[in-house]
Amino acid sequence: MDTYLLPAAMRELPPPWHDLTYRRSQALEALAPTEERLEQARHVLRACLPDRRQSVYDWDEELRDFYDDRDDHTLDEADAWLTRIMPITSRVTRERVVQVVGAWADMGIPTVPEPPTEEWVDRVAAEWAASVRQALANDAFAFIERATTAGMLNEGEAEDVALLAAAFVRVGVAVEAAVRLLVSLGRPHGEQALRELVNDDEVRDFRPYVRSRLLGLRRPMYDVRAREVTRDEEPLLPEGLRGLPHSWQDDFGWGATAPDSQSLAQARSALEACLTVERVPDDALTCGDAPADRSAMAEVVRALMPYPRLVTRERMNEAWHECQSLGFELQGIDAACFAKIWCEKIADRVTAAVFRWLADLPQGGGAAGDKEPAVLSATALWAAELAERCARCGSAVQETIWFLHRTDDVPGSREALARLALDPSLPATTRTTAQEWAP
Repeated sequence: MDTYLLPAAMRELPPPWHDLTYRRSQALEALAPTEERLEQARHVLRACLPDRRQSVYDWDEELRDFYDDRDDHTLDEADAWLTRIMPITSRVTRERVVQVVGAWADMGIPTVPEPPTEEWVDRVAAEWAASVRQALANDAFAFIERATTAGMLNEGEAEDVALLAAAFVRVGVAVEAAVRLLVSLGRPHGEQALRELVNDDEVRDFRPYVRSRLLGLRRPMYDVRAREVTRDEEPLLPEGLRGLPHSWQDDFGWGATAPDSQSLAQARSALEACLTVERVPDDALTCGDAPADRSAMAEVVRALMPYPRLVTRERMNEAWHECQSLGFELQGIDAACFAKIWCEKIADRVTAAVFRWLADLPQGGGAAGDKEPAVLSATALWAAELAERCARCGSAVQETIWFLHRTDDVPGSREALARLALDPSLPATTRTTAQEWAP
């Protein structure tokens, strides 16, 4: 008696859904998404949804370790044996997996045990069954997405499909296809499902991907807010920063800004303003449990406040609430602390941008085409003092020390480098960086 690896609902799927060869996808692409076919696709999803989390392909590398020793051609040929012996869902059995394993042994695949153990056959069978579920679900989601794009789903159908897609994400099957469909559904059902997923512990390692797609869906709303004038909002950055025309989207870069008396005065004012921004204890600066999280969180803050003049109490509160709803780790960080953290980060980015620009300026008498040589030649004098102060407080250390190195023909820069290199009260990383560039 055959030992079936798929539930009865999957074994009884109608054509072309029961087909496990490449012909299924071709047939589905040729079909128009009618109401009857959409219901059939939803039935396929309900049939393929496992009752527990699955390990499929890259989502759990341990389950596929036995593929590591095969080259691409061998792997393709080995996989072809699966659909050659089990071309439709009703033929997916453990006994046929044993036949496939025998074919693999005849091919001389080095990772097949000799003889194949029961445990090894069970692993192959489990992976094959999981991959069948995923392949069918991928095609079903893609089929429904076509209908969604065409506006064919009513409210009830959209809600049902969103629930199904979220359920597949939670069990780790057809995750990318399910999330694409949720993005296609948009508001309210797709967005709501994505919001619930990023706050669900079951999502685990899929969370960054789900969050990135949700951010893309919500980005137009951030852009609308960024275009609104501040009016009566409370500014959080000092005046010397609020006047900067440079955008966070360009990392506050000064680009080809001409080094004249006006731009240099603005640079000096910005650096002095940055030094007045309150520094936050290092343990609060993590603001997220992984670098990817911090990068995504910065995307939210940057989108809502792309220019320093837009950094206000009200918008920081909105960013904090938004990051909370996106499932970021903000334990112990209230709205006020969140605002301080990001004001410091913004000030540090501006400081870095200013010193990158200053480091690239030619120093000396003819730097500005003989128009304002005195202004440019004097730049390193005040900039060296500000660079040392910034480095000492831990702001843009790499950029400030690089500037001091680039201008070490000026006594003030050389002396600042030497002090930074030898001061035992500074962090070891700051001293080491200064020692690397000290003359």
